[in-house]
Amino acid sequence: MSPLEIGLLVAVVTIVVLSTGVPIAFGLGVVSIGFLVVFEGLGSLDVMAETFFAGLAEFALVSIPMFILMGAAVASSPAGRDLYEALDRWLHRVPGGLIIANIGACSIFAALSGSSPATCAAIGKMGIPEMRKRGFSDGLATGSIAAGGTLGILIPPSITMIVYGISTETSIGRLFIAGLLPGLMLTVLFMAWSLFAAWRSGYQFGQTGVGVSLRDKLIILPRVLPFLLIIAAVLYVLYGGIATPSEAAGVGALFCILLVAIVYGLFLRSWRFIQIWEILGDSMRESVMILMIIGASALFSFTLSSLYITQSIAEWIVALEVGPWVLMVMINVFLLVCGFFLPPVAVILMTAPILLPIVTGAGFDPYWFAVIFTINMEIGLITPPVGLNLYVINGIVPDVALPTILKGALPFMLCMVLGIVLLSLFPAIATWLPEALMGKAI
Repeated sequence: MSPLEIGLLVAVVTIVVLSTGVPIAFGLGVVSIGFLVVFEGLGSLDVMAETFFAGLAEFALVSIPMFILMGAAVASSPAGRDLYEALDRWLHRVPGGLIIANIGACSIFAALSGSSPATCAAIGKMGIPEMRKRGFSDGLATGSIAAGGTLGILIPPSITMIVYGISTETSIGRLFIAGLLPGLMLTVLFMAWSLFAAWRSGYQFGQTGVGVSLRDKLIILPRVLPFLLIIAAVLYVLYGGIATPSEAAGVGALFCILLVAIVYGLFLRSWRFIQIWEILGDSMRESVMILMIIGASALFSFTLSSLYITQSIAEWIVALEVGPWVLMVMINVFLLVCGFFLPPVAVILMTAPILLPIVTGAGFDPYWFAVIFTINMEIGLITPPVGLNLYVINGIVPDVALPTILKGALPFMLCMVLGIVLLSLFPAIATWLPEALMGKAI
């Protein structure tokens, strides 16, 4: 069999194995070992363990459990509720202030937690019932939160961006900066569509409910401002070159735990110190899951390279002799299809190392492509059959059917596609800020 035929067989077997529901790390490991043994013989088993652990021998990987710990600390507290309540109070008199508050809370909480499902759960529990109570349609109420949750993998600090940086050997700090303006752009697009959809459905924006006094607005700020300052501080030390991502993540996690303990434990008595064990347990489970996928993906990549599949795919794409933008359209379609079936971390680890040399060879900026890649993964989070955010929202409001949530999320998918088009027309949206702060990438 030719390498391309073997590659096609690997793809089919991988999809079949993962579709059985087996954990991704174990599925990738089984496929990798099976194909190496079949085509390279039993002697290939000698390098399995070394290859797996070599994939985890990166100091930057320390930042992943630290950022997860940071998000778990915030998610365990009423911080999401307070963030939503603060925005709702301050935007109370703004036309459509409630829906703006929901998406704004999603974007800020996403930056705090770095997790799309956590954002959907934290903001959705308060936001969806309130929007439905005030007359927003079920589709818009659920779809806006499902889409808003996807911002967690684009707006820094993003765990997905860390994984991308490690797998492609690109600067994590520059990736964070590159995702900032596109993340804000998507937030504005989501808000614009939500307001238009609400107006089109006949919602009366002037009916904002009970008034909110200035005292009510000010009294909640001490609960949320410290967490916003932590985000600003983490980003500052990263962009200013003061600390590495791992160091910034460690300090950010420590301060988040201390703030939760002080603000919600000592002063508000709404958080119990025993919950620290829940935070550590949740963080450990999610960290181990991601790191297992990273190690198994290193083994999977080694298999593809050993069987000359990676090199053959690159040679085949180059031999197509298509224009760079036709190539980019093909890559986007490929990423969308991958995102339909696999979570972002798995898609990045399996495809980014193969695609990046092809993309840079076609003349595209690697950090611009990272943003395009991530937006494609965002679309996958609200698209069946995986569509993790859809199921999280359905769990919050089980009386709203899954097709209704999907229909409500569909316009936001189109907003993301529009975002990709805008980034293609104006790449400086992603490249200007990194170049202004860190200089041109070498």
